[in-house]
Amino acid sequence: MSNDPSALGKQWLEQLLNLMSCPAVVEPSNPPQGDDHLSQWLEIDEQNLTPHQVNTLLGREGSTLDAIQYLANTTLNLHASQESQCAYTVELAGYRLRRQAELQEIAATVAERVRASGEAYEMPALSSAERRQVHMFFKTQPDLESFSQGREPDRRLVVRMRQEA
Repeated sequence: MSNDPSALGKQWLEQLLNLMSCPAVVEPSNPPQGDDHLSQWLEIDEQNLTPHQVNTLLGREGSTLDAIQYLANTTLNLHASQESQCAYTVELAGYRLRRQAELQEIAATVAERVRASGEAYEMPALSSAERRQVHMFFKTQPDLESFSQGREPDRRLVVRMRQEA
């Protein structure tokens, strides 16, 4: 196996898809603008998949795709040093890009709400990967901060006015 993270991810994901009886080509792709530069995007080519297979791989509200992505991150980073670990994002049928746009809209709405009220706001349940994306959004907001509280599966992201140190 290669030491290149995108090549490792491609090979691993193609093997997993074969084991799931959903053989498909996986192409490493560039993360969308604004995504963490350490992220490796792995795009599943849906061309040879049936609509049923695509829906199965996506799962309800992306739950199966999230599970595949979690498994990829856990497995591919298992024996890697802290410095060489990277985040893998698994994309299928544009789901991640659409969801990323939805999360940006939700985060912008929450930002307006917190600024208007001055009160902290607890966001609805998000996956850990989605919480990470929203945290990245709030890092660019000089007057707001976000943090997670609680334990899975009830972990929530809270947004509030930035506290002075």
